[in-house]
Amino acid sequence: MKEMVINIGRLRNLRMPPRIARHAVMGAVLAVLAFDTVSQVGPEEVGIVLRHGRHVRTVKPGLRLEIPLIERMLKVPIRRQLLLEFGFRRAADNPMKLTPMLEESAMITGDLNVADVEWIVQYRIDDPYKFLFKVRDVTGTLRDLSEAAVSEVVGDHTVTEVITVGRIGIETRIRERLRALVASYDMGVSIQEVALQDASPPDPVKPAWDEVTEAQQQRERRASEARGEYNRVIPRAQGEAQQRILEADGRALDRVTSAEGDARRFVQLYEAYRQAPAVTRERLYLESMTRVLGQIGNKLVLESDAKSLIPLIVPENVLRSLESSPPKKEGGEK
Repeated sequence: MKEMVINIGRLRNLRMPPRIARHAVMGAVLAVLAFDTVSQVGPEEVGIVLRHGRHVRTVKPGLRLEIPLIERMLKVPIRRQLLLEFGFRRAADNPMKLTPMLEESAMITGDLNVADVEWIVQYRIDDPYKFLFKVRDVTGTLRDLSEAAVSEVVGDHTVTEVITVGRIGIETRIRERLRALVASYDMGVSIQEVALQDASPPDPVKPAWDEVTEAQQQRERRASEARGEYNRVIPRAQGEAQQRILEADGRALDRVTSAEGDARRFVQLYEAYRQAPAVTRERLYLESMTRVLGQIGNKLVLESDAKSLIPLIVPENVLRSLESSPPKKEGGEK
């Protein structure tokens, strides 16, 4: 309800006729009452009308009337997404300028390390009546619940998970935990989003943390290179091993087949020898001599009791060499 103070004493010093003064005072009072009767509710708001402090109705956006001096209206932005910042504050004149709030961002992780965690909470007002009358300070209570939820979830994770690999899962758990807390308080608000803005080690240990991070990156790179070398060498070695196994199998099959063939030939030869020993023995001798003499190369075969070198067999290559040699010329010239 809007208030306006009128100093009646000053009006008396104006020395105007009493009738005009009464009309002026009544006009001023009527103007004040008319101004206090009409209220504008914005498109993102609803109006909660109180009569002597008690809720009597909820009005929608537009021009609305109130009973002067009896009713007053509280406007609640139910269609606007509201934002709470933790661990930092934005400057009013420059939203890009951030002021750290270390008393909010310092968190103890599950491995007893300290991490600076900054996050935001986006929420909306679902029930204006509960928002106004169920909890005394909704914004302050919501801030306390958010800090409690973040401290609980961060305390269940290591500092490495908070800062690097586990941020998405941590955000999800914080959002679920905060929604459960808000529902238990029946505050008339709903949590839309919880987002971690930044998570980093404290400034005094940042150089050491950077060194550890660099060492971990080098370890991952070396491990990746080793896996690449493994994937390059091992398949090739496996292929070569498989190739040698196949070659050995082939040689084994060839040996077995050849042995089986030799065994069958020997059995057949034995059967032939048993039926005709003399003929078979003569045939074997001739075949053996043919095979051996065909491989003697530059050799001469002589009778055992020969008195001189009388060649019985002259190899073809010796004959060819003799035929190709030019005859000797007289006078000692070859």
